Amino acid sequence: MRYCLGLLAIALTLFARSGAATDVSTVDRRLDDLFGEHEPYRQFLIDLQRAVAAEAHERVAYMVSYPLRTRIGAHRTTIHNAAQFLARYDALLPPASTAAIRAQSYATVFANARGVMIGSGQVWFSGICVDKQCSKHVVRIIAVNPGARELQ
Repeated sequence: MRYCLGLLAIALTLFARSGAATDVSTVDRRLDDLFGEHEPYRQFLIDLQRAVAAEAHERVAYMVSYPLRTRIGAHRTTIHNAAQFLARYDALLPPASTAAIRAQSYATVFANARGVMIGSGQVWFSGICVDKQCSKHVVRIIAVNPGARELQ
């Protein structure tokens, strides 16, 4: 199953890089269709890229939805809060992941009903409900995959 998901991420990344979805209006429409709006997602990507470029680890940690379930190496782990994220920042966002974040263009993001993917799956973000009716939401990182590799 994990192998199939990995192949899917590779195929989707190649598809995005092929020029099939390389215009901002196409991405805007896709996010509007999926989430009802696109601006918070575009702004989130910009804010995340700025935080990573500035090495503002605390800012990145507060952009995460907790608990965050992930793998670090061969170990499954759950990060419960920003302090735990900060303590493992370098393992959660190694150089390949931060490079993928910095390099990601909004015009080539992949999105599905679960969220928006950066790189080849290093980071995913999506809207998180802030009330029981889900009438309001905030965009947050929902997955970090430090083992994902950027395609050459």
